[in-house]
Amino acid sequence: MPLPESLDRLMTRAAELRAELETADGSQFGALSKELSTLEPLVEKVAEYRALENAQAEAESLLSDPEMRELAEAEFHDAKARLPLMEREIRLMLLPKDAADERSAILEIRPAAGGDEAGLFASELFRAYQKYAETRGWRFTVLEYDENELGGVKGATAEIEGSGVFARLKFESGVHRVQRVPATETQGRIHTSTITVAVLPEAEEVDVKIEDKDLRIDTYRASGAGGQHVNKTDSAVRITHLPTGIVVAMQEEKSQHKNRAKAMKVLRARIFDAQRQSLDSARAADRRSQVGTGDRSERIRTYNFPQGRVTDHRIGLTLHKVDRVMMGEFDDIFDALISEDEAQRLAAEA
Repeated sequence: MPLPESLDRLMTRAAELRAELETADGSQFGALSKELSTLEPLVEKVAEYRALENAQAEAESLLSDPEMRELAEAEFHDAKARLPLMEREIRLMLLPKDAADERSAILEIRPAAGGDEAGLFASELFRAYQKYAETRGWRFTVLEYDENELGGVKGATAEIEGSGVFARLKFESGVHRVQRVPATETQGRIHTSTITVAVLPEAEEVDVKIEDKDLRIDTYRASGAGGQHVNKTDSAVRITHLPTGIVVAMQEEKSQHKNRAKAMKVLRARIFDAQRQSLDSARAADRRSQVGTGDRSERIRTYNFPQGRVTDHRIGLTLHKVDRVMMGEFDDIFDALISEDEAQRLAAEA
């Protein structure tokens, strides 16, 4: 399949930008440099592709030369094998980018069905994501960790900061199911529990305009596991965004000011995510051709401890290393999800 004609326009535009930069003044230089920097990786890849095409054609022309045939054959077959791979890379680079992919993210985990066991698994998965973030060199900041008496959580929220966090984690949103014998089970029976995970792109203040009149802010006394008071002041904060009905509560800090700042960060991310879901009509129309539906209620993965396996239901991937996944080894899953998403988007563009 030939590469799209739009590539020629992009190559021409890159050449124009280089010429404009030579005479640009300070006010223009930044914008022109930024535009060129986004084009350069693609321009370099296309130049490499066309050079390989020329090398293949040259090698093919030498196949009839007895003295050059052996060398030409090797070069010809090498180019023939590499060109389709390079073409796929270029097509991927041409796909529309999710503007939020490079952003940091807000991670939220809540128990769903299964009582105490769901809370325990929620805390374990939260820690697994934390370990994964550490291996990537991302900053993992706990915003909320509402622990219960057994060491599980009623809810946990974290801010994960770094380059490309949302792109890597965005397919984690949905229902995660665990099958295992709970520590509290005396009969040795396997229980099935579920938790929900939401990964939201972090929003800047310019992304979401929140009016003070649209907020109801309640303060109350923070409490810990078992209802024990963490402190004697009304430091916990609950913010309700009246237009959307979104509610965020925060009590992790002893300072009301800090809890309010954290709650606003999460609220802004939730509103931004809701806006992305409703305004991105193209994405909504094409949901069925994506990895999963993006629905928070969709069951996406099962962690089966007795059989030692993890299954992602959206792509039919099963890995027999549940213990390692729970230690933060998610890359095999994430790579497969991203590859499947890329393949589906390439097919939709064809």
